[in-house]
Order: sequence, then C-alpha cells, then structure tokens
Amino acid sequence: MSGSLTAAADRALEAALAETGARDPREFYRERLRELKQASPKEYEAAVAYYTGTLIPDVAGGTAHPLDAWTEYGRRLASALAPGRTMSIDETGRAHAYEGPAPDRLVLHLPDDKGARALLVGLPPVLSDAQRATYDVLVAGKQRFSGDREGAS
Repeated sequence: MSGSLTAAADRALEAALAETGARDPREFYRERLRELKQASPKEYEAAVAYYTGTLIPDVAGGTAHPLDAWTEYGRRLASALAPGRTMSIDETGRAHAYEGPAPDRLVLHLPDDKGARALLVGLPPVLSDAQRATYDVLVAGKQRFSGDREGAS
C-alpha cells in the first residue's frame, strides 16, 4: 500500500469529520486492533488485510464514504474480538439493530458473552444524556446511583 493512497484516505476522512462534526474513530480502533493482535493473530492479519486491501483504497478512491467505511471497519474489529451484535443507540437511549452509520447515534457491539462489556464502534459528535448513561454502563462499566439516597441504608 502506498503512502499516497493512505494520505488520500486520511484527507478524505479528515474532510468528512470536519463536515459532519463526527468524532475520529481511529484511536479506539487502534486499541481494538491491539487487543485483536493479542487475542487472535489470525483475525488480526485479516483485519490488517481488510484495512490495506479494502478500507484505504475505497476511501482514497472515493468509492466509499469515509465515515461509513471506517464504521464498518470498527464493526469488523469488534466482531472479530467478540461474536455478538451491533446496535445503534439513538438520542433517547433506545437501542436499534445496526443498519448502517448514523452520525447522531452511539454505535456499540454487544458481545454474546453476557459478562463482557460492550465495544465502542462509533460516537456521535455530542452524546445525549441517555447515550452517555448507556456508554457509562455498557462500555465503561460504571454502576452508580445518582438519585435521592434518602431512606437508603
């Protein structure tokens, strides 16, 4: 893969991020990739092959929308780490089966292993209170009570 192809894909993603206000997913995808390298070298190699053979050429060549292509890559990484399903969380906190990138939705991969935390796939520019609560519980594992504690012992 050439450096100019990667640079063109980076420019296309940066332009899409600036236009939509979306958050750059590459940092948390790098973390997923590091986890995958440790957990399954074979799946890691497949993810790298997809990145170099599909993601970068499609984004650089304009055949795929940069944010859509990166979100699909994030889904592939999450699925390779933990079989499960990908859901999108709207601003009210309602979960929907994932049907494609939606810039205003929180996108999480829910592993089949009920004891595992959700894996972050995509973030909207600003999380609503309901999306923040969903993220805090399912991804960060925070369990806190913020209501009135009167009467609690």
